[in-house]
Amino acid sequence: MPYVNIKITREGATTEQKSALIKGATQLLVDILGKNPATTVVVIDEVETDNWGIGGDSVTKIRKAVK
Repeated sequence: MPYVNIKITREGATTEQKSALIKGATQLLVDILGKNPATTVVVIDEVETDNWGIGGDSVTKIRKAVK
């Protein structure tokens, strides 16, 4: 049973976009590894930008500096 965990920042991904991610990840495992889509689990975790760090700074701080 494949398990895919997708982590994205919580910035307004729509239900339709998340559905497309789930379908796409599932189909990728079917196409590449021949996995059964009925037993493929995809979980999307949305992380606040304060809790996502790159290069020692939070994404919130980085994005404020770019504006």
